[in-house]
Amino acid sequence: MEKKKPLSDIHVEDYLEEYAGREKTAADAFFTGGRETEALDGLWHYAADPYNTCLRQHWYEARGVNAAGFTLPLDFDFEGWPTMTLPCCWNTAAPEFFWYESTMVFTRRFRYLPKKAGERVFLRVGAANYALRVFLNGRYLGSHTGGSTPAFFELTEALQTENRILLTADASRRPRQVPPENTDWFNYGGVYRELELYRLPGTFIREFFVRLKPGSTDRLLISLRLSDPAEGEAVFSLPEKGVEASLPVSGGTAEAEIPCPVQLWTPEAPKLYDVALRFGEDRAEDRVGFRDIRTEGLQILLNGKPLFLRGVSCHEDAPERGKALTEEDCEQAILEAKALGCNFMRLAHYPHTEKMALLADRLGMLLWEEIPVYWAVRFSDGAVYAEAENQLSELILRDRNRASVILWSVGNENADTDERFSFMSRLAAAARERDGSRLITAACMVSADNRIADRLAEVLDVIGLNEYFGWYSPDLRQLPELFARSRPAKPVIISEFGADALFGHHGTAEDKGTVECQAEIYRRQTAELAKIPCVRGMTPWILYDFRCPRRTHPLQGYYNRKGLVDADRRRRKPAWYVLRDFYEKKKAEE
Repeated sequence: MEKKKPLSDIHVEDYLEEYAGREKTAADAFFTGGRETEALDGLWHYAADPYNTCLRQHWYEARGVNAAGFTLPLDFDFEGWPTMTLPCCWNTAAPEFFWYESTMVFTRRFRYLPKKAGERVFLRVGAANYALRVFLNGRYLGSHTGGSTPAFFELTEALQTENRILLTADASRRPRQVPPENTDWFNYGGVYRELELYRLPGTFIREFFVRLKPGSTDRLLISLRLSDPAEGEAVFSLPEKGVEASLPVSGGTAEAEIPCPVQLWTPEAPKLYDVALRFGEDRAEDRVGFRDIRTEGLQILLNGKPLFLRGVSCHEDAPERGKALTEEDCEQAILEAKALGCNFMRLAHYPHTEKMALLADRLGMLLWEEIPVYWAVRFSDGAVYAEAENQLSELILRDRNRASVILWSVGNENADTDERFSFMSRLAAAARERDGSRLITAACMVSADNRIADRLAEVLDVIGLNEYFGWYSPDLRQLPELFARSRPAKPVIISEFGADALFGHHGTAEDKGTVECQAEIYRRQTAELAKIPCVRGMTPWILYDFRCPRRTHPLQGYYNRKGLVDADRRRRKPAWYVLRDFYEKKKAEE
């Protein structure tokens, strides 16, 4: 990058322009399953940088002496900085950063020795909120935006034996981001998912998509894309069934349909198979289940059988770690939902860690996955749409081999305007283009005249509906009236209903904020929803209480208290048992 004169940065307002044009997107992603990795997790030196002085002054060049040998004064000292263990959310790592919402700089050294001639080396950052920039040995490698999907950077040309890597993570909320600046959850900052190095051959497998052919039980569809338009032959194998099939590769892509009778994956019997794909020197592996999901009239069919989705919504928020969930945190959430009687979870309102989908495959839990097209997104802005579609593509590429994922959601609670209808219709079409084997949904709102009137329902397979009768809308009698007026021709999932309740705070069923009020709303909601044929599932709001700076009432204390379980993830509220009993009854009726 161009060398700057001393102090020249103090007069520059558009300092970010020099970092534009190297954005990493879904096109840079590659399939990671079965590949050997080298972790860069652990201790990193860090400094808060609210004025983005690192980017303005090019700290990553670490020039302490100029060309004439003159010692330069520095505003940083990498080795003198304190350390933080990554991945983490800085808000929970140090008390002084709890409310910090700007830029943090992270740096460390690592040693690199080649293992094979011609190998290419990549860094994968599982997630960093929100704008991530990566520098290696003084070179700028690129940026990534979107706080919940993985970023991929090639390091090959910049690598040395001894290396300094530097990251900047900017968690600022801005109106032209996805999500925008106003949300209903805590804006955790940090590099909060794993950092991994991958060594790959010159030509490698970038995409590997394997699934059951829709409507069949014995035909598999295999898709692959390479890192370049190579020609040759790939080999797909499924050892348990004795399958090994050649796929002719032309222009770097291949598609194949392979006969292979399989045991179908279900939540009750989550059968998984080891699969592998080889091309040249590269090999990718996965452990996958095969199932069919579709709709027919008002029904949702799993493997051809009607399905009622006994679900619950969930945020990614642990008391001591924020969004930096461990595998144990994820397993705890799934097992808590199973204890509740669930076969389904809505992972709201952004892509959760991929650990959730991997565990859901193994433990038998169906999933709704979502991107943060949330509330007042700037739907008329082309750059905002591009960001939303890229996050959707990155999520789909990451999780489309997961049998547990049955629904892609393109957003939540947006007003039905012409711009929004166009924006989200295009997202639905993009999701189908990337993956035609799943259903498309979105969490819509009840209209002012108490109907399902959202035009987006026209392009969805399943209508998600957020309604809070008994809580924000006091008259629960409006719930049956809503469906009598709407008569939807598609299955509906009640994607949200519920009520705040502080664990241990008691009163009458009419006293809002009490556990008795929450439990009564659950009793009346479930009793009414059970009578409505088009309602084929529900994900009440929400499994655990979670942090939210918008909520300042003493009973809230900067938390959304609609959880069925307290924020400590241990203490169940009475409404938990109401929903469990309802789900036990629904399961017995199946």
